[in-house]
Formats: sequence, structure tokens, C-alpha cells
Amino acid sequence: MNLDLKGKTAIVCGATQGIGLASAVELALLSANVTLVARNEEKLREALETLDSSAGQLHRYFVADFSDHEQVKEAVENYLRLCPDVHILVNNTGGPSGGPIIEAETEQFLKTFQMHVINNQFLVQSVVPSMKNAGYGRIVNIISTSVKQPIVGLGVSHTIRGAVASWGKTLSLEIAQYGITVNNVLPGYTETARLDAVLGMRAKSQNKSPEEVAREMEAGIPIRRFTKAEETGAAVAFLCSPAAASINGVNLPVDGGRTESM
Repeated sequence: MNLDLKGKTAIVCGATQGIGLASAVELALLSANVTLVARNEEKLREALETLDSSAGQLHRYFVADFSDHEQVKEAVENYLRLCPDVHILVNNTGGPSGGPIIEAETEQFLKTFQMHVINNQFLVQSVVPSMKNAGYGRIVNIISTSVKQPIVGLGVSHTIRGAVASWGKTLSLEIAQYGITVNNVLPGYTETARLDAVLGMRAKSQNKSPEEVAREMEAGIPIRRFTKAEETGAAVAFLCSPAAASINGVNLPVDGGRTESM
């Protein structure tokens, strides 16, 4: 099985923690050059030090706050002027705060749409030309199992992540002819700061401890535990490899079997 990414360059968004960082670590282990993107430069520098470089990889980072599209645009354009060859793009952006969808303000939807759909669209338009030239491209969107099975209390996130899933599927049909695949990874309950926030929110609303809520949630997962971030990162890295060349346009749950739909 050919998993070798030596000579390939990956941009990983939201890469200082959680699934983004785990994906970057796994890509580096497959010998890719990895560029980390996030809004906190200090954390980016720390994350950069965790990446394997035993195959002579050159890892970089650039700062971008995905709540500010113009800043993202400027940062990406500056980066590509220096490093124009990109073969892998991992779109990964944190979701909005939770709460009943009926109580969500219109501005929440607009802001989240821009953070996810608009920024993803700009990033793809920026890197696809170099992928076409190379005859190799991998675009992976980190979304959520909520596009298949909604999670109570995260309505705004579901709405926008569903839009990302549809956008990714459409894109996969248009650019596969150039050797570029587009896939959506759907994490379930994963051991990240996002899960901690969900546990806290549910504990407060149910008047329970976070530990009690966690036990109840784990009981509903066939493997009886939360997914580790590195397990999701491994799935991302595989989809970016040469071995996954014919996997295109799929929604891949990484959730321990929790999602009940096919």
C-alpha cells in the first residue's frame, strides 16, 4: 500500500489542537511537508515542534483568523507567493457555540457560513491550480457526523456543516478528472476541547456532572468510548495518500459506529 507523501506539501487549517493538529502529525509521519494554519502564532510554533521531520520535511506555518475572511485571504495569498506548490488541503475550522437553533441569531448563521463555506471556497480556488499542474490533489473537509444524524444543541453548526458537505460533494464531481479528490471526514464524539465544551453545556442543562454525562454518551457508542483525535487524523492522512486515489466524494464517519444511518 502506497502511503508515501514525500515531496508533497499539505496545508492544514485549525492545526494547533485537536483533529487539526492530529491530522498534521499523521501527514508528517507519511513524510509530507506540512504547513500549519491557525490564529495563535505562539501555539503554531509549539505545534510545529511536534511534527516529524526525519525524512527531511520542511514544515511551516502562517497565521490566519478564520472569523476574518479578508485576513485569511491576505495570509493565503502571501503564503502562496512564497510556496506556490500545494498538493493537500485539510479544511478544518471550529464550530460555533451551541444552543437551541430556535434561539440562534441570524448573525450566527452568516458568521459561521463565512468561516466555513466562504473560506473553504477561497482556499480551494487558491490551491487547485497547483494541484492540477501536479496531477495530484487531496482536499479533506473536517465536518461532523451531524450531517447524517443531528446532535441536539448544535443546530447552527449542523446547518452550515451540511452546506459544507454538499459543497464538497459537488466539488468532487468537478475536479476528479485532474487527479484531485475531495472527501468529507465526519468526526463523532472525539477527545478534543470541543467535546469538553459539549460535556459542560449538557452537564449544566441536565444538572449533572460532566463525568456522568460523558459516561452516558459513551454508553451510546458501540465501541463504548470516545474517539481519539489521532484516530481521526489517521483517517485524514490515509485519504490524502496515493493509496486513496479512487476514494472520492465520500462522507466518512469516524465515530466508533455511533451514526446509525448507512
